[in-house]
Amino acid sequence: MTTIAVPSPATPGKLASWISRNGAVLAIFALVFALWEIAVRALQIPDYILPSPSVIVVKIVVSWQLLLENAFVTLQEILLGFGLSVVIAIPLAIAVVYSRIFERVAFPFMVSLQTIPKVALAPILVIWLGYGIMPKVMVAFLISFFPIVINSVIGMRSAEKEMIYLVQSMGASELTTFLKIRLPKALPSIFGGLKVGIGQAVVGATVGEFIAAERGLGYLQLISQVRLDTPLLFAAVVVLSLLGVLLFNAVAFAERIALPWSRVATDVAE
Repeated sequence: MTTIAVPSPATPGKLASWISRNGAVLAIFALVFALWEIAVRALQIPDYILPSPSVIVVKIVVSWQLLLENAFVTLQEILLGFGLSVVIAIPLAIAVVYSRIFERVAFPFMVSLQTIPKVALAPILVIWLGYGIMPKVMVAFLISFFPIVINSVIGMRSAEKEMIYLVQSMGASELTTFLKIRLPKALPSIFGGLKVGIGQAVVGATVGEFIAAERGLGYLQLISQVRLDTPLLFAAVVVLSLLGVLLFNAVAFAERIALPWSRVATDVAE
């Protein structure tokens, strides 16, 4: 997923720095859209096959209320599924790190669950949970929780054993060791898993809406396909992509707040 850091209202120097960092990305996007527009017009491709970027933009402007209402529904499903994955995945990772028995029992189950296509699970979840919001939330949870678990386990195990032995020899409890050594060391990996997980949650919510939904961007895509309203179909894809980018950047912003030392190191390196 390509992200563009949004500049904060700041000095012209910071704005120039942002442009210098993201200028190449913006130029590539502009070139792709320009070539797309020219190709569609030159080849006279019908809108129901491939609409031009200008047609898609017009459709977004005309149907903004419809897109906004369905985007809000999808956003709810994403946030609930992602929140549930965080609440369950991190305690599971802690249990895996501190209990070999739990790791041997739980890890094979989590891996086997991850290998099952979530599209195959979605109809079962609909039977169990109905046609409301819960099946979409559960699909988003099932897709996003595994990378959070794996990255959290890797991060917690990356703490130097010598440092752990040192603080324990000084009388630190297991809780203090976790809060002062393991957790700070694991935070970069945890946030890495969260950034992957939020993108997966977007996919999961959309897949759930493809199976059974009455609202949402995924449902809007299906309706647009049936009606051959391809511009609206592309407009829903654009809004869904923007939603994913915003959520990814929200997690990245939380990471910068939680890991200020990492940001300082990055600034020094630049």
